[in-house]
Amino acid sequence: MEESKKQKGRFFAEVYVFVGLTLVSFLLLYFSNSGFILNFKDAGLSLFSGIRIGIYEVTSFVSRTVLSVRELATLRQEYAELTSRMSRYEQLERSAAEIRQENRRLREQLGFSEALGYKHIPAEISGRDPDNLFSAFVINKGKQAGVAKDMPVIAYQNGTQGLVGQVLQAGQFESLVMPLYATTSFVASRFAELRYEGIVEGQGSPELPLLMRFIQKRARNEISQGDVIISSGMGLSSGRGGVYPPGITLGRVSKVLYQEYEISMEVAVEPAIDFSRLEYVFVIDAEIREQALEQEAREEIEKTGAREEEDG
Repeated sequence: MEESKKQKGRFFAEVYVFVGLTLVSFLLLYFSNSGFILNFKDAGLSLFSGIRIGIYEVTSFVSRTVLSVRELATLRQEYAELTSRMSRYEQLERSAAEIRQENRRLREQLGFSEALGYKHIPAEISGRDPDNLFSAFVINKGKQAGVAKDMPVIAYQNGTQGLVGQVLQAGQFESLVMPLYATTSFVASRFAELRYEGIVEGQGSPELPLLMRFIQKRARNEISQGDVIISSGMGLSSGRGGVYPPGITLGRVSKVLYQEYEISMEVAVEPAIDFSRLEYVFVIDAEIREQALEQEAREEIEKTGAREEEDG
């Protein structure tokens, strides 16, 4: 029984060996017919070639990365330089534009100065009254340039000659100017066309209109918005205000203020000068006072003569 089992085991072993050898034979035959030859030199060459290519790719990647970082740093530096240069160019362009505008304004002021019939002193606004007691501003001309207290101050803006105010205080090199909108400013004035007279006074702020008071009520139906108000050149009997050159524009009527119970009427006047953009002014020489007084005297003589003719 045991012997029979041993024989069966040897039989199966021989079968397995035969099948294995047969398979090996077929494989060798197949590979030999396919031209496959195992060559250890080729295998080693392929292995080292792969390693070399891998190292080359890694080093190339690292080199490209380092080069890209350097190029990025260079580009950033060039971008910063270009941005700085562009900023300087823009500043130069803005400066050139401001210089052109300044030249244009100065040419306008020069043309007005040459055409102005009065003896005058050109000046520039250099500051504001720090205490704001009189809503005043400072000009860069004083006694040394011929400026004196109570001198009228005018300006040229947007093609219009307008009254600014009068010198409140004259220092040696600077002066304080009281503008029209100050509550202490009073100007004898009249309508440019209708010739009705009144007194223009300020309300303390450049944002508020001027007020022309003491206008005859019969002028109500003749007054229209946009009517031009000018200085009359006369002094005030109350002693308030100063003598301004006649015919200087104060502004235009913006609103008619009429009350039935009042003995006179008022109008709101939009100033001819935009004080928020005022830069240059002209101080009228004191000699203009004499001219204004002479003009006032002549007008008074003419009125007296006309009354005498009517009485006769």
